[in-house]
Amino acid sequence: MAITFKTIGIIGRVRNSGVKETLNALVNYLCESGVKVIIESETAESLTDSTLPTIARGELGKHCDLLIVVGGDGSLLNAAHAVVDHETPVLGINRGSLGFLTDILPTELDKIKSILQGEYKLEKRFLLSSHIELNGKLIGQGDALNEVAVIPNVVPHMLEFEIYIDDQFVCSQNSDGLIVATPTGSTAYALSGGGPILHPQLDAIVLVPMFPHTLSSRPIVIEANQRITIIISPNDSDSSARLTCDGQAYITTPANSRITIQKKTKQLHLIHPLDYNYYETLRSKLHWGKKLH
Repeated sequence: MAITFKTIGIIGRVRNSGVKETLNALVNYLCESGVKVIIESETAESLTDSTLPTIARGELGKHCDLLIVVGGDGSLLNAAHAVVDHETPVLGINRGSLGFLTDILPTELDKIKSILQGEYKLEKRFLLSSHIELNGKLIGQGDALNEVAVIPNVVPHMLEFEIYIDDQFVCSQNSDGLIVATPTGSTAYALSGGGPILHPQLDAIVLVPMFPHTLSSRPIVIEANQRITIIISPNDSDSSARLTCDGQAYITTPANSRITIQKKTKQLHLIHPLDYNYYETLRSKLHWGKKLH
């Protein structure tokens, strides 16, 4: 049974055009609905109403039972990292360009009323956890909702690395890098690299080579509970690689680094209105053709 929401956290990417207007309209709408509203500290600086309680981004998950994000998919990605460990449900209002994750338009705030009353679709999206070791010592780690990518530290530069899945050797590769994506991330960076679209409810991970030296190197889809290990060649000492998680954190991975990527235990709880249709989202965002009749 769907739960109702009483304490609403709000976060917005205030640098985007139109976000301030939508934020103020959202706050007014929620206050008139009688729910408690908490504003993320940086977001609060752009609001007309300065009397509402504010809270640091890292504390949002502890104090609200629904987080509403105003912005694009990048804004929702940032917010997801802040609340995923608490599995706080997240709802997106789209003020970005694509909006695969933020699917309520600024003109559709009335849909929020039904959501507050428990009328919504709940999706659970898994994340990836990664950590990097060098000579047995941890040198970095990060989580990703979309993708973990291994890219050159110096561009252009071809990387040499080995890939293992559950400790079984898959291949060695010379390429510009590797994208390891969730179904959520299959419509992001991985898609631009030629990877397949994975339905968000698939329990799978896709590995997409970036401009491989061998034309037979193709994307591969694996079961999501398998552990991926990437070993940067010890022969490539002149230029190291770096690892990115959702394009947010850049961690240097020197030659001989061992990168481990696996499914994170905690999931993102993503809220959609009842009329949400994944395939309609694909059609509209990717400009696919309409029905012929």
